[in-house]
Amino acid sequence: MDIDTRLLRYFATVAEEGHLTRAAERLFISQPALTKQIKQLETQLGVELFTRSRTGMSLTDAGRVLAERVPIVLEDWDVALRETRGAAGRATHVLRVGFVASAANESTQKIIGSFARYRPGWRVEMRQTDWSDPTAGLADGQVDAALLRLPFPGQDALRVEVLVTEPRWVGIPSTHPLAELAEIPFRQLWDEPFVATPTESGWWRDYWLATDERDGRPVKIGAIAKNPDEWLTAIANGYGVSLTPEATARFYQRPGVTYRPVTGVSSSQVGVAWAPAGDNDPVIGDFVRACLHHRTSTTVEPDTGTPGQETGAD
Repeated sequence: MDIDTRLLRYFATVAEEGHLTRAAERLFISQPALTKQIKQLETQLGVELFTRSRTGMSLTDAGRVLAERVPIVLEDWDVALRETRGAAGRATHVLRVGFVASAANESTQKIIGSFARYRPGWRVEMRQTDWSDPTAGLADGQVDAALLRLPFPGQDALRVEVLVTEPRWVGIPSTHPLAELAEIPFRQLWDEPFVATPTESGWWRDYWLATDERDGRPVKIGAIAKNPDEWLTAIANGYGVSLTPEATARFYQRPGVTYRPVTGVSSSQVGVAWAPAGDNDPVIGDFVRACLHHRTSTTVEPDTGTPGQETGAD
């Protein structure tokens, strides 16, 4: 019998969480979709894996047996997959690096330059993803390493080194009354509609909505954006505001969008991330070394009068 490893991964996450909603958030999919996948696995195996109740999902005896074996199977498969793709990359001297929006800000090109000096003849292939996958392809082995905005779902299962720490600002319609302020207290934004990332991005979406920093005040969602262009368009059209890294004011420019510092909300970070399976890969090691060589604690001060371009949920 052939079983899709995706179904096994979904099963393992539900087994760990004991709860469909939390598992769906970790997997960046909707709860109904996850329920359907679990039922599909049960149908293929011909057994019931969970006992469902109002409080969560409990493993049956059959489910417990599978739960003991699946992590080993998935770990072996992940290692085999990464080694296979890594071998292909080594054959062509290409390192695949995922990123979302602005990668490591101004340090990105410096990092690539340092890597080229460590590895003459190699090149870095930058692969951008939209905001539905905050790991930029790292979680499923599509890339060898990634430059990511922290924190992100699944971070604890990966190796991460912080490279950049910077304040969170806000992208706001230029016609909004608050755009006249030099800086905006976050409390004054609580009742504003926000532009949010897709629900598949899990609690990464909540982080950029600052749901834990609102004293319990619910968030109003004015629009959903999957990428920087949709994000900028939604703000310019007046559908909402959005927290964003300070670097956005340098990287993403759009008429009708103004960026301002925000007080009363925590900072953001950028890190280099890679899978534990890459610990012994000297090429990945050299890329990480290049990243750490250009680690910074602050960012360049932007001209607040001239909007730049980086994204609201990078």
